Amino acid sequence: MGIIYYKPVTAGRRFGSVSDFSEITKKKPEKSLLEPLRKTGGRNTEGKITTEHIGGGSRRHYRIIDFKRKKDNIPAKVASIEYDPNRSARIALLHYVDGEKRYILAPDKLRVGQTVMSGSKVEPEIGNCMTLKNIPLGLDVHNIELRIGQGGQLVRSAGGVAKLLAKEGNYAHIVLPSGEVRKVFDGCRATIGQLGNLDHSNIRLGKAGRKRWKGVRPHVRGVAQNPVAHPLGGGEGRSGGGRHPCSRTGLLAKGGKTRKKKALSNKFIIRRRRIGARGNL
Repeated sequence: MGIIYYKPVTAGRRFGSVSDFSEITKKKPEKSLLEPLRKTGGRNTEGKITTEHIGGGSRRHYRIIDFKRKKDNIPAKVASIEYDPNRSARIALLHYVDGEKRYILAPDKLRVGQTVMSGSKVEPEIGNCMTLKNIPLGLDVHNIELRIGQGGQLVRSAGGVAKLLAKEGNYAHIVLPSGEVRKVFDGCRATIGQLGNLDHSNIRLGKAGRKRWKGVRPHVRGVAQNPVAHPLGGGEGRSGGGRHPCSRTGLLAKGGKTRKKKALSNKFIIRRRRIGARGNL
């Protein structure tokens, strides 16, 4: 894994960079694991825009990812490491001994030809999936379930890693990438290792066109809009808005609390995330 920096032959190339894709071993995806991906353009069923700055982008298929890892005690061989346009992490194609093929999120240091398994009695090695009660303390994990059998929901982006901190009763204490310490039922599953593509956060797009390829439309500042379109709009000349930064609907953008005080999951949070700082695992 590494980053390729373009030569500054044009203004768009001057500060652009791209992954070298050195870990990719197969270019064409497995056809049996593809699904059509319908684009919404940020609009709901009535055709109204409910999410701004969405539209266009390159056409792509969705890769069906096995987040549940329910094929217990059946060895699978890593056939290839592939690029997935729908997520920042790489994906790995598994060939099970019974002939089935599945995609999983590819951990760092997972190699082609390696054998991975899932179950309660497997070894805690990179790529193996186990219940939290069977994972030794201090190991790095990702793709963590919140409810038994629902599939991994936490720590699924490139370079993501959480650490199993402690076990108490029927719960495991996990340090998430944000620094939040959370209790998760020890019957939930997690995958051993840190997710790959660690340099993803260091890549610079370099030009607006690459943003459009990803399906992101231009963003217009609120103070540059009309008062009927945004709370910060209007005013004579260039005004500063006259109020705290907020969204189009008036939701505070800086320092405003967005979490519900009576959320049921509050009792599972031991330590809150540190806003503005990435957690140290």
